[in-house]
Amino acid sequence: MPEIKIVTEIAGRVCATPVQVGGTVADGDEIVVVEAMKMEIPVLSPASGEITSLLVKLDDIVAEGQAIAIVAS
Repeated sequence: MPEIKIVTEIAGRVCATPVQVGGTVADGDEIVVVEAMKMEIPVLSPASGEITSLLVKLDDIVAEGQAIAIVAS
C-alpha cells in the first residue's frame, strides 16, 4: 500500500478533524478544517484509502505546507 502524505496549503488553526485514525476516506473527503482570516478552509484527501496517521489535533496551529495526515491507498 503506498502512503500519501497530506499537506495543508494555508497556515492557520485546526478547527475541525472529521476523520479518525483507522477510518476510511474517499478522494475529496475532508481530512481537517483550517481556520484562517476568519474563513474555514477544508483540507481534502487526494486519494481514497485508510487514515494511518493524523499528525494534528484540534486547535493546533499549522504552517503552509505542513503534513497533517497520512493515507494508505
